[in-house]
Amino acid sequence: MEFYGYDKCGTCRNAKKYLDGKKIQYKDIDITSRPPSKKLFVTILKEGTYGIKDLFNKSGVLYREMNMRDKIKTMKEADLVQLLAKNGKLVKRPIISDGKKHTVGFDEVVFKKNWK
Repeated sequence: MEFYGYDKCGTCRNAKKYLDGKKIQYKDIDITSRPPSKKLFVTILKEGTYGIKDLFNKSGVLYREMNMRDKIKTMKEADLVQLLAKNGKLVKRPIISDGKKHTVGFDEVVFKKNWK
């Protein structure tokens, strides 16, 4: 299982606490230096649980600096995925993938359903 997160992120710490409490092992990957691949983002979008807007860290500084709120409305999805794959600070975190299931952010109800 891969855990794309950021050590200074409170949401990531909460997600790790949950996984650690369930004794679920994961590979910890710094999302800022090694963001998820385009392929992973496309897979997550195809599942249909998350839309392109759900993949963006809307409270992030880079999101505001790049005026992404307006750009998301006009850019093609493929271009937005490319942007996410190059800029880990734009990505909502954590992203967790076991190759079959994926979660974005931390929601305990969603975690209980997916990561038992």
